[in-house]
Amino acid sequence: MRPLGRARRLLATLAAGATGLAVLTAGATAHAAESEADFYTPPSPLPAGAPGDVLRYEPGEFYLDPIKLIEPDADVYRLMYLSSDTHGAPNAVTGTLLVPERQWRGEGARPLVSYAPGTQGVGDDCAPSKKLALGLEYEGPFITGLLALGYAVVVTDYEGLGTPGMHTYVNRAAEAHAVLDAARAAQRIPEADLSPDSPVVLAGYSQGGGASAAAAELIDEYAPELDVKGAYAGAPPANLAEVAPVLDGHYAAGFLGFSLLSLEAAYEEIDLDEVVNDKGRRMLDEIAEACTEDAILKYAFMRTSKLTKDGRALKEYLDEEPYASAVAEQRIGERAPDVPVFVLHSKLDDIVPYAQGRQMAVDWCEKGGTVQFTTSYVPSHIGGMLRAYPQAVSWLNDRINGKEPRNNCSSLLGS
Repeated sequence: MRPLGRARRLLATLAAGATGLAVLTAGATAHAAESEADFYTPPSPLPAGAPGDVLRYEPGEFYLDPIKLIEPDADVYRLMYLSSDTHGAPNAVTGTLLVPERQWRGEGARPLVSYAPGTQGVGDDCAPSKKLALGLEYEGPFITGLLALGYAVVVTDYEGLGTPGMHTYVNRAAEAHAVLDAARAAQRIPEADLSPDSPVVLAGYSQGGGASAAAAELIDEYAPELDVKGAYAGAPPANLAEVAPVLDGHYAAGFLGFSLLSLEAAYEEIDLDEVVNDKGRRMLDEIAEACTEDAILKYAFMRTSKLTKDGRALKEYLDEEPYASAVAEQRIGERAPDVPVFVLHSKLDDIVPYAQGRQMAVDWCEKGGTVQFTTSYVPSHIGGMLRAYPQAVSWLNDRINGKEPRNNCSSLLGS
């Protein structure tokens, strides 16, 4: 059986379990952490170094189930590396590197996937590295599919997930930096036996789709030494000004709270206390510790007009300063991608609007990007995720194998 066929079958087998879980739920130096809290606490002050330098790493765990019965055949490392925040200041980010135990039998160096996870929440316990170890990460089956192809996979926790400070949720620059620096860091773990010449691809859906797309725009500027062959961006939240109105009163309304906390953390001119009432402040304080499943169960159908001092919905503030400028900085599509990109978005997505995802692809095409945009009609955001992954894995496999990418910009631009 061909490796890609095995991966597709594995994805199909595990997808049903993922759906239920998603709803419920300058060199490398090793430093042993005495406890989990120690591992996620960065050195203070941060040492001098370059983005992607490894601060510490240690053996990690990855299970596909919370009972810890299903453990993929991979060597797992938990790592902390230097990266850059929204404004280019150095920060420390954690993540997980997974390397298949079997020897790579393809041509050249083993390929590396820098995997940008979807919405996890903003509380420190929501970090993907922690959920992978507990068998609670809903993207675990898809990561396993990539491992089945023999690829190494590095999964960033993003800024502020696990580590101190607020997670900068759907923040374009911070997420892009975290994704690219994760690839750099992975290549610097000696035991992983990855090469600086390893072909790299980027992948992600939802929040991860936005992070992958944002990283694709910054490769030449931020990480030109990486041999990135392409990026998959599924259902990307490319324009927050169009995503926010959909979320107000939605079953995923808690995600709007994640976004507002992110903006406040990244931009000192934003102070939510000037806008929210006492009820709104309590909600934000609670949601600051929440993971995705908590936000959906507790804040479903929340109307933010009940949380503000003047009774206006929070989305109405996004057209005013200081929010308007900060939101505009998160828009993806203002820069051409530096590598071929595959974008898949369901027209029936109920969380991330299809139109703004398609517009990102159109914007890229107008700037000369190589884009394959695919519209699906699978209902719901989660359904769109399951529909996207087999095609995404196939597309990434083609890029790694040097096949010419398809470009359907002519149809997108109406020519």
